[in-house]
Amino acid sequence: MAWVDATTESLGPEDVRLPAAHGRVLAEAIHALGPIPCENRAALDGFAIQASASLGASSYNPIRLPLIGVNAGDALPAGADAVVPLQLAERDDQACIEIVEPVAAGDNVEQQGAVATIGATMAPAGTRLAARHIGLLAVAGLSLVSVVRRPRVQILIVKPTKGAESEDANASMIRVAVERDGGVIGECVAVERDQMAIGTALIETDADIVLVIGGTGRGTNDHSAAALAGAGELAIHGVALCPGETAGLGRTVSGVPVVLLPGAPASCLWVYELFAGRAIRRLGGRVAELPCRSRGMTTARKIVSSLGMTEICPVRFGAAGTIEPLPSFAEIGLMAAVSADGFVIVPQGSEGYPQGARLTVYLYDEC
Repeated sequence: MAWVDATTESLGPEDVRLPAAHGRVLAEAIHALGPIPCENRAALDGFAIQASASLGASSYNPIRLPLIGVNAGDALPAGADAVVPLQLAERDDQACIEIVEPVAAGDNVEQQGAVATIGATMAPAGTRLAARHIGLLAVAGLSLVSVVRRPRVQILIVKPTKGAESEDANASMIRVAVERDGGVIGECVAVERDQMAIGTALIETDADIVLVIGGTGRGTNDHSAAALAGAGELAIHGVALCPGETAGLGRTVSGVPVVLLPGAPASCLWVYELFAGRAIRRLGGRVAELPCRSRGMTTARKIVSSLGMTEICPVRFGAAGTIEPLPSFAEIGLMAAVSADGFVIVPQGSEGYPQGARLTVYLYDEC
């Protein structure tokens, strides 16, 4: 993970139209060029008045004032500093209104600069734009915003050995994960299970990051690591991660980061989540950490892990806000993720956790 962080940084900016900026990351802070609103405005439909003219109004002493109707959002006319709601005034046939309650200056008025003063920061750089941000920027009159360019991701699928078709399933899974993390699939290409073919594809890439699925082991027909070494740099091959031991990391000769994802689906998933996904999120200016909500919970049963390996342990909700371990990814593959409510990451220096331990649980409901 440290290698990923040292190798990747936010891409350059690009201007996009405001509606298309939803979910994108601001490349630079946006400041108000003028006060918002630019003048005092009616906050609701009613009648504009000068508040001092309403002093003393009561049901025994109605006060007649000129009828000056305003709609919500209208600028207040000169001399007016308050708005009387429609239901609190009676019109007469002489273009006047009668009010029976006094109002104070500023009542039902959106004051000039109430949303933002001149130069105020409306959204800092690094903000991932949600609907609320889009609305505020539209109020400010912006039509274009500068956002971090979305990383272009190339997926190379090493053709499986006869009888093993998991890589095709992996490609579908990884495509969805890349899009979730803000990447754009530039190309998804099947390559021969051959060092030269894989190496050539790596050298020729014009993507911002390349994911190679399959052929990451040390078997006689596994050539991804050797191909990356020949096409640039193989920085890491083999990680103390379960599942995902045969992961690899490196760069092409032109400096494009490459992540080698194992062909076993569970391993492919977790190497993506911890390394490839992190790199894509960083390239796109997003928060690097796992895009999952986390919660402190207590385990109702002991969680067992192998010393010396960082292990992803699937869990489900138990009684009274507890969690219970499920069969491992090694036992039931991706079903461990599908049947789980979340997962616990057990560090390599731990053999697990006893019953009653308080743990950080990552929840699948937002992954």
